[in-house]
Amino acid sequence: MKLYRDEAIVLRTHKLGEADRIVTLLTRMRGQVRAVAKGVRRTSSKFGARLEPFAVVDVQLYSGRTLDVVTQVDTMAPHGRALGADYGLYTTATAMVETAERLTEVPGEPATQQYLLLCGALRALAEQRHPAGLVLDSYLLRALAVAGWAPSFAECARCTEPGPHRSFSAPAGGAVCGTCRPPGAAAPAPETFTLLSALLTGEWPVAEASEEKHRREASGLVAVYTQWHLERQLRSLRLVERA
Repeated sequence: MKLYRDEAIVLRTHKLGEADRIVTLLTRMRGQVRAVAKGVRRTSSKFGARLEPFAVVDVQLYSGRTLDVVTQVDTMAPHGRALGADYGLYTTATAMVETAERLTEVPGEPATQQYLLLCGALRALAEQRHPAGLVLDSYLLRALAVAGWAPSFAECARCTEPGPHRSFSAPAGGAVCGTCRPPGAAAPAPETFTLLSALLTGEWPVAEASEEKHRREASGLVAVYTQWHLERQLRSLRLVERA
């Protein structure tokens, strides 16, 4: 069996048998990896507590026939402790890792940019550098941009006419002018477009100066845009919205 080592974020885990777990990892160099962590549910396990969701780890595995096998784990950033202690932070982080899992679901396909983006977002969330809702929306927009679905907020997504524009369409790719506006397009406030642009580019002073009503409107548009391009609902996102 071939041994390899990589940095990884634990996306999720589920039970296997009486003492094992299947762990879904987003690795820095190999993309998404599913592996068996044997015996980690026993109290005598040496690294069971290290393989919790949201943790950033240095992990050693060997390649199996269907699933790889975890042989060693060292903790690099135990974000699970801080995020698990607060419901709002926990549900926000859950939405992030669910999105990352969907965007990197081709096994073995490198996704270094997605790994680094999620790593930074979880760290910012755990350290509470910015409001959780803003961190989530910024992460979603950037993750989609890395995946090739960067939204347009400053010019028309269809004809590239310079803005500002008053309509937003997820299928069209973002802001749309009056000519290109499809039926059913949203009409967000100009301040909401400013906030969305700031979240995409990381202009945190601008984002944090926004009003709550514009944050709520922006979150709704980001949720629609994300789920349109993922072509499926994010189950955890509904919990964040209710919180």
